[in-house]
Amino acid sequence: MSNRTFTMIKPDAFRNGHSGAILDRIIKEGFNIKALKMVKLSAEKAGEFYAVHKERPFYGELVAFMSSGPIIAAILEKENAVESFRTLIGATNPAQAAEGTIRKMFATSVGENAVHGSDSNENAAIEGAFFFAGLEQF
Repeated sequence: MSNRTFTMIKPDAFRNGHSGAILDRIIKEGFNIKALKMVKLSAEKAGEFYAVHKERPFYGELVAFMSSGPIIAAILEKENAVESFRTLIGATNPAQAAEGTIRKMFATSVGENAVHGSDSNENAAIEGAFFFAGLEQF
């Protein structure tokens, strides 16, 4: 069990002005921010990050969306971080997300679902390292 996870506030939430509220919610839920930056992914970098989905029909749309505007990347720390964060963000489809979750509050669709959350401890480490060098993690 890891105490760290990775998240991105996606272009839709950034564009809609929800970044501050989402970060505030994350902090209020007891997560400590261990790394944080705002970047705009190129289509190439977005494709690299989501390479695991390359064969899926939504891959091209996902890459285009994730490179459409700035994102905020963060490494978060809390006991049982991956599971705790996935509970906080809710289901991928905001219509199916539990009340009070980040996606229920800020997402508009399955494709524009406000935030990314790592799905395993292993992926959290890989995804965090994709965005942050060792000296950028605290």
